[in-house]
Amino acid sequence: MQTARKILLVEDERTIAETVMARLRAEGFSVEHAADGPAAVEAARRWQPDALVLDVMLPGFDGLEVCRRVQAERPVPVLMLTARDDETDLLIGLAVGADDYLTKPFSMRELTARVHALLRRATRNAEPQRPAPLRFGDLEINLAERRVHRAGVEAHLTPTEFDLLAHLAAHPRAVLPRERLLADIWGWADASGTRTVDSHIKGLRRKLGPDLIRTVHGVGYALEVAR
Repeated sequence: MQTARKILLVEDERTIAETVMARLRAEGFSVEHAADGPAAVEAARRWQPDALVLDVMLPGFDGLEVCRRVQAERPVPVLMLTARDDETDLLIGLAVGADDYLTKPFSMRELTARVHALLRRATRNAEPQRPAPLRFGDLEINLAERRVHRAGVEAHLTPTEFDLLAHLAAHPRAVLPRERLLADIWGWADASGTRTVDSHIKGLRRKLGPDLIRTVHGVGYALEVAR
């Protein structure tokens, strides 16, 4: 019998927490709840969840600090919940290790779909493989070690940023539509989250330089490499 995947829900609003926990358990997950920042870090350390569903606004210290502390100890997929559709908050969340985000209010169907997608990606990334590094000029992508260097300097990417860059690098110079990236990287069947792609692209440009990824307006993105 397969062991239920463990989800740590970090949410201080009781009504939301109870609704989310009920839905996740109905989906077959084992769920534990924390209502503030310190309790969340302690629960993650003790319980070793497979993924976090993490509210940004929390007592004690906020979800960004929770994410930073948890990821420093053990990489874990994180879906952040935010009450504001604020791009700065989203970029900070991605920078400290979040993989995806949902803006409140959200549907339970969308939340569970995002959690399933996170876990599928985490399982896929854990599979053993030793592909050769990809090299494009001064950019090196070590797929086996999941490390990226540019001009000899290592760039510290989140798991999702790495997956996105590797996917673009697998199709150099080809323009990949946002909808395709959502399907291939995030596992989404619809195009409702194109801002998620845009936010991760901004994170990659911030860490690797603005010249590496080309925007094709109204379509998508391409990895720019020398011919």
